[in-house]
Amino acid sequence: MSAHGRERRITTRDIHQRRSAGSIVALTAYSMPMAKLIDRHCDLILVGDSLGMVLYGMESTLGVTLDMMIAHGQAVMRGAPRACVIVDMPFGTYQESREIAFRNAARIMAETGCSGVKVEGGVEMAQTVAFLVERGIPVLGHVGLKPQSVHSHGGFRVQGRDEAGAAQVRRDAEAIARAGAFAVVLEGTVEPVARTIAAELAAPVIGIGASPACQGQILVTDDILGLYGEFTPKFVKRYAELGATAGDAIARYAEEVKAGRFPGEEHCFSAAAKK
Repeated sequence: MSAHGRERRITTRDIHQRRSAGSIVALTAYSMPMAKLIDRHCDLILVGDSLGMVLYGMESTLGVTLDMMIAHGQAVMRGAPRACVIVDMPFGTYQESREIAFRNAARIMAETGCSGVKVEGGVEMAQTVAFLVERGIPVLGHVGLKPQSVHSHGGFRVQGRDEAGAAQVRRDAEAIARAGAFAVVLEGTVEPVARTIAAELAAPVIGIGASPACQGQILVTDDILGLYGEFTPKFVKRYAELGATAGDAIARYAEEVKAGRFPGEEHCFSAAAKK
């Protein structure tokens, strides 16, 4: 297909302008095949550092490296010609200084061709977000429950339950939006707080465990497909049980091989015999 015949890629500017409820469909992808499956259905694809747990069996996202994110970002870009692809900046690659954050974000964008990066943090990261945006790095913010700061949160706990917590989440979201983030992921936050933020923020809010009050939702694709069975958040609806289906298929294959029947091989042998 010629360049003229390709569908235009959704940009971070397009996402920023979507302010109506349900206007942003987002999912994660870590590989080319998965990206290819979800690209035509999604506005935004996140190459999330959740791959550390989903693909590598890590206990948290903290062990994910920049090289890992770049490799998976490259794979996703090969399978997603339409959606806006954003790559997570892993823990330790942006917190030390604005300059280091820019260097690592620039490397991610240059080596993957993605549309932008995601940065976790609120008020404390606003200057870094502004620094990146001013230098041509589109940023997707992430506030509320922040997995990279899970130890500071005392675990995976819902945010905004009390007045002080709610005020902090609102301050964080406002600071990141003012800093120039094109959109903000709001994770693990009670509905009244999420509804207020989604109504008042200058940037659209993409929720994950943050109620239907947001402009969009993002989930881990492996969760909704039943591919990741270690833990499923309460807010995830499963649309398939592909893990169980795949397990049954593998078991049937193993049984046939153990019985001396090598599936499909008979066709190869018969074809060879005819020559």
